[in-house]
Amino acid sequence: MDFVRNVGRMRRLGVVVAVLSLAGLTAACSSNNNSTTTTTSGGASSEIPSDLSINSFNVNFTEMPKLKNLTAAGSGLVGVILPDTTSSTRYVNFDLPYLQKAFQQAGYSASDFKIDNAQGVDATELADAQADITAGAKVLVVDPLDSTVGSQIQQLAEQHGVPMISYDRATFTGTKTYYVSFDNVQVGKLIGQGFVQCVSSWNVSKPQVFELSGGEDTDPNAVSFAQGYNSVIWNQQKTPLTAGTTNSQGFTLVGEQIAPGWDNSKGATVFQQAFTAHSNINATVEANDGLANAVIGVLKNSGVGPKKVPTTGQDATLQGMEWILQGYQCGSVYKAVYKEAQAAVSLATILRAGKTPPSALLNSTTSPPSGVNGSTQPAVLLTPVWVTSSNMNSTVISDKFIDASALCSAVGASVCSGAGITP
Repeated sequence: MDFVRNVGRMRRLGVVVAVLSLAGLTAACSSNNNSTTTTTSGGASSEIPSDLSINSFNVNFTEMPKLKNLTAAGSGLVGVILPDTTSSTRYVNFDLPYLQKAFQQAGYSASDFKIDNAQGVDATELADAQADITAGAKVLVVDPLDSTVGSQIQQLAEQHGVPMISYDRATFTGTKTYYVSFDNVQVGKLIGQGFVQCVSSWNVSKPQVFELSGGEDTDPNAVSFAQGYNSVIWNQQKTPLTAGTTNSQGFTLVGEQIAPGWDNSKGATVFQQAFTAHSNINATVEANDGLANAVIGVLKNSGVGPKKVPTTGQDATLQGMEWILQGYQCGSVYKAVYKEAQAAVSLATILRAGKTPPSALLNSTTSPPSGVNGSTQPAVLLTPVWVTSSNMNSTVISDKFIDASALCSAVGASVCSGAGITP
């Protein structure tokens, strides 16, 4: 009987041990899960979406709702400061509404983000940043009016432990600074490739080239653009290049000058003076559509017709699309703002939640151009597209970046029809 009782006790002890062991295993598994996956109060995972990358963003904003749990896991304000949401066509029509939509689709409440208008004034932009930090901002998203105010805001943010996302224009200072934009050197390379192709298709003989570069005096991006197209056309990644530079294709550089501060009227004056002094100029490179428009005005006033003197650009403006269809501009680099807005909100949401951005999103770095002080910063670099009459309908028209009716009203229905565009 004692043996039987002992066996019974051992069996009961075994059951207890098994139960305790199972409970311990369950607790251990729970502990291990908690070490890798954060959960919200509702129990949903707040991990970064596994498919989040620079290729995730489309015109329908389908990636943004996947961030809702991550948004709920974070706290505090995301302060956004844009240069001018009053008079700038781009910021009024695209950046502002796209950023608002991205935040809303990602599950932010109205009190979780704030978008300020710097109204084109450095002091206002800096004051907005100070106000956001005072209000408890956990992340700042700033499109700096220039490198000076960008660095001032970055220093202020770093003093308060707030990471800063430099949106569209890089800030090369600080240890918690990120950059979200398009690959600027690649933008320049697309301009250069489009120019070279256009010289051939327009049958320009012995190209005498003038380059009207952007506001390198205030904007490091302008330097990167020029480095890009100079590397393609002249096999030299620097700016400005010396007049008389040649390439193996028989091109000769008449001159490369900048439009101070990206000022189109100053750009027109620069080109008018160059064209007056060098009437043999028969091919031009411009850093954006506004400068191309300035050059085209000078050329048309001098009696130059379509498909005679190539011009280039970027920003895919309505005016630029008109000139492309009418044969005065070779093409323009399109940078889809809806991608940039979603990328910025995605990165801000990750930083706000205290997470590490994945390499598929934070896919590169950006470094100050030669002669510009600063350090290399981690970056989200999106892919730009060269737009011509052949793909205009499938890019800027399809994305509703350009209104087909306005474009066709300007150039004529038959011209639009020839490019496959229906108003």
